[in-house]
Amino acid sequence: MQPSSRRLATLPGAVPVQAVLVFAMALLASLPLILNPGYFSHDELQWAVFAERGQAFPWLGIDAFQYRPLTFNLWAWLSRHLFAQPQAFHAVLAAWGAGNVALLYAVGRGFGVGTRPAVAGALAFALSPYAVYVHGWVGTLGDLAWLSCALLIGLLTMHTRSVVIAALVAATLTAIGLLGKEAAFAIPPLLAVAWWFDGRKPTWAAATLAAGAIAAAYLALRWNALLHAPREGVQYTLSLANAPLRWVEYQLFPPIIPLLEAFTTFLHGIGAHIVIATVLWLGLFAALWKAGRRYAAVFVLGGVAALLPVLPMGRSWTHYAYAFAAVGAMCIAAAWPRTTRWGRVAIGAFALLSVLHGANVMRLMRHVGEVQAVFSPALAAAVRDHDGVVRLRPVPGAKEWIFQRLTHEIPSYRGIPIGDRVQLVGAGEPADYVILADGHLQALR
Repeated sequence: MQPSSRRLATLPGAVPVQAVLVFAMALLASLPLILNPGYFSHDELQWAVFAERGQAFPWLGIDAFQYRPLTFNLWAWLSRHLFAQPQAFHAVLAAWGAGNVALLYAVGRGFGVGTRPAVAGALAFALSPYAVYVHGWVGTLGDLAWLSCALLIGLLTMHTRSVVIAALVAATLTAIGLLGKEAAFAIPPLLAVAWWFDGRKPTWAAATLAAGAIAAAYLALRWNALLHAPREGVQYTLSLANAPLRWVEYQLFPPIIPLLEAFTTFLHGIGAHIVIATVLWLGLFAALWKAGRRYAAVFVLGGVAALLPVLPMGRSWTHYAYAFAAVGAMCIAAAWPRTTRWGRVAIGAFALLSVLHGANVMRLMRHVGEVQAVFSPALAAAVRDHDGVVRLRPVPGAKEWIFQRLTHEIPSYRGIPIGDRVQLVGAGEPADYVILADGHLQALR
């Protein structure tokens, strides 16, 4: 990107007004998520129970593998007040996400991206599968929080000449981000990329060093827990050997429309979808290179910086690439006016498929919410009226993965204890109820 020498003069006027319009457009695009009548996964149902119990999460509990007191306490508070009104809960997430979209627009303008490309880049980010997933699932509050912190650091650093202010802002917001989610470790490398490509200004250096100092202190306190604390699932197993495959999955996932989770990118091997996605990505990279090597470099290095904490993970999850999508979208927007005609075709094809993918993710998340709004009350009633374990068998056509999530370790629902009193069974096995595709239960005896 090419920062503008006039950006200090332009920020107080038009940019905030335009950012409000971008916020409104992003929020409007999220309307299907806002109007979702239910929830996406088991954790939202679990946290409703935690909130009912008045559970709090210690701010000094640094020995836990997932030390996210800001996120967890905010989640419990929101669940306590909003769980019974899913649309209100989703509206909070969508508004926060739209706020991040507006911040991204302002950061892009600060780096000298033109108004129209910056608007297009911000909205392309909002409609990407990575952002839609985060803005539609309550379990991603931590991702919303740390990206907000990163964008605010960038915005405030680029508009101050004081290294002291830059350092204080970066240190404070990095600490807040890390209290939201460990992925905020990406903030110092992202600031380092900004320093390198934005004239190596002292303010960027101060912000980078201050954020790095906070991250180092956090790591010193949490090192043992991050490596040895009990954790659930192979996805949290760390290995540098995972990094190359994780990076490739995150690059190729956006144009593959049917996928919901990034870790399923290579689930069926290297088929036509992988070949097409690879060709599209190479075309995108070539378009950036043609616009200027700096754009290609920022796209790759900024993307690696945004993904750095999650590349060693044992599995790639869609929401892990939220910040990566933001960096990539604005970098591509910056390159758009400077690339060739065929480069715009390559960028347009990749962006169109990514937006269609985001629309499909939105459709799937809305479908899961509609099923949950029917299934969970029906399940609670069945458990209440049935002695012993309730055996459920999905009918052909019902998406079994939805019901696996919605029955996974749910302590209770609307005050009715559930726990281990529910069992999903396969086709041909004895069952008390069948689960219809829309979530209704049909008694078999």
